[in-house]
Amino acid sequence: MFNPTRLRLARQRKALTLTKLAEQSGVSLRSLTNYENGKLAPNDENLQKLAKALFVPSAFFDRDTSEVIPVEAASFRKLSKTTATRRDAVLANASLAVEFFGVLESRFKLPTADAPTLDKLAPQQAAELVRQRWSLGDRPIVNMVHLLESKGVRVAALSHDYTDIDAFCFIRDSKPYVFLNTSRSAERQRFDAAHELGHLVLHSEQDMDPSTSKERESEANSFAASFLMPRTAVLSQSMRGASLDRILAARSFWKVSAMALTHRLHELSLLSDWQYRSHCVTLSEQGYRSSEPGGITPESSQLLRKVMFGSGLKVNVREAALDLDLNPEDIREFVRGLIPVAA
Repeated sequence: MFNPTRLRLARQRKALTLTKLAEQSGVSLRSLTNYENGKLAPNDENLQKLAKALFVPSAFFDRDTSEVIPVEAASFRKLSKTTATRRDAVLANASLAVEFFGVLESRFKLPTADAPTLDKLAPQQAAELVRQRWSLGDRPIVNMVHLLESKGVRVAALSHDYTDIDAFCFIRDSKPYVFLNTSRSAERQRFDAAHELGHLVLHSEQDMDPSTSKERESEANSFAASFLMPRTAVLSQSMRGASLDRILAARSFWKVSAMALTHRLHELSLLSDWQYRSHCVTLSEQGYRSSEPGGITPESSQLLRKVMFGSGLKVNVREAALDLDLNPEDIREFVRGLIPVAA
């Protein structure tokens, strides 16, 4: 039976208004409104028109209701600068990614969530406690994606159509999800992953109210810096007054961007205000603000590689697409940049 919520989900993920969908599909605006309101079901001809316009098999509209991730549950950076249409599109795609992980969980036993809630602690204290809980010491994190996956966090890729969105996270059915923009540098992705972990640890029981987003983002940034570059270890490296050459060498050790390390050194009073500003200007001139020349290799997903490319039982792209009544390209978007994209 036709499910009106699936039409709304398919429309939102393509960032289309009802008016725009009417133009692209050739189905009248009045009919579309009635379809989404559940007052009327489309005939076969209009159903095929909608499926073609929205790039889904017609069976997509017959599936059970999938609750779209509410905006107050997701940690969007720069929320005020993200249009409602683009935000809703990202959340609709994320809802389908949750269904994709549901397919994986139906066939494999995935790690249990182990991200603590430490909302009463300051970000640095929370970061140190999570490192202790996960037995990480004060050494660099070898691979942030592998670490999150091992602790039960489902990691997926943001569609590359949304380059203006860095990353976001939410919890659905007690399972934490982190979506990364895999078009960014490896160092930026690692910081984004740690930033979203900060939200999960510090803010998982809060509504993501836009009026307090600036404070939350600052706390998540502080958590990420402390988590990736622990205070005691950085202080032990004799980085006071560090030159740019020293910073560029140390950024490879910590697997962070030169800008992030420079900011951390200033935060720990190892660089004066003048040194910090001077280094930032020089790094910007050399292209380090928008990219990371000579940076590290992007991290990949161990979990997705195992379940989609492992020996024996596995879920390939086409099988997942059939299970979810999606197109193979939709599945590839969920994993793009995290594993080799195969048929």
